Amino acid sequence: MMSLLDAAAAPVTAFLSIARLAARGLAGIGTYHRVIDGVRWCWSEAGPRDGEPLILLHGFAGDKDNWAFFTLLLAQRYRLICPDLPGFGDSGRVANGGYSIAEQARRLEAFLDALGIDACHLGGNSMGGFVALTFALDHPHRLRSLLLLNNAGVNGDRMTDTQQAILDGSNPMQVKSIDDVDFLLGIILHDPPYIPLIFRQLLLLQLARREKLHDEIFAQIARDAIENPLNDRLGDVRVPTLILWGSSDNLLHVAAATTQHEAIPGAELAIIEKAGHVPMVERPFRTAAVSMDFLARHGCRSTAPAGKKQRQTGKGRP
Repeated sequence: MMSLLDAAAAPVTAFLSIARLAARGLAGIGTYHRVIDGVRWCWSEAGPRDGEPLILLHGFAGDKDNWAFFTLLLAQRYRLICPDLPGFGDSGRVANGGYSIAEQARRLEAFLDALGIDACHLGGNSMGGFVALTFALDHPHRLRSLLLLNNAGVNGDRMTDTQQAILDGSNPMQVKSIDDVDFLLGIILHDPPYIPLIFRQLLLLQLARREKLHDEIFAQIARDAIENPLNDRLGDVRVPTLILWGSSDNLLHVAAATTQHEAIPGAELAIIEKAGHVPMVERPFRTAAVSMDFLARHGCRSTAPAGKKQRQTGKGRP
């Protein structure tokens, strides 16, 4: 039976769905579905079909639309493919309930095979960056370059309070009330915008519908991050790598960006000022500009560049 909150949110949900479809249509973003190895995948795609493929992976509790603004800025040159990872967005659940980073990386390989993509640029944010980095270590021949945006899976020499809570066994990402929604937005965003109550209620409703599944997935990801961080393997990365990090990330400390920059051969580092955990959302123009500069220099398979580069970027458009 529909709850009162469901009933109240229904008109807003319908409006947002229509607006999202209209925006995708105007931007030339198509949405596709396919069952791959028994799992239903959904993904958005934009840009020329013969462009260099750039696969972008969202973070925990996110989806393909996290990349919407970023996608628009790169779609003239690249074939942008943004999947909902299994268990998130419009993609299906997996039968065995396994959502470890290694399992998601294996599913990503099957996804690329199904789309006929032999080599691509690969980017990921947060959990998606953990998957992308794992994939780069296991399948370097499949990648032209790697973009890591505030990625999980690597420990720096400092932690945020949120990371310490996770290490202590808590799940700060659980959302059970409007206050939790506000807390979550404060963790993720540098400067959370004002969001009307009805839209925050809608977000709460959407997260509540997948609460049990997301709790199960979070437990597996947290276990991987705590028990199997990739620090000791960073020296084995053999693809050109750009690390982008929001300077005001309250979820994953920026110290992890420095750790990766120092350990990954030839890695480049760009700190995005006035951005939190999702720089492609808060600072899409700046994040896209830095990414396009990097991608243009790595348009074919190559070994990682020899030098180290670091940029501090924050001026210009949001």
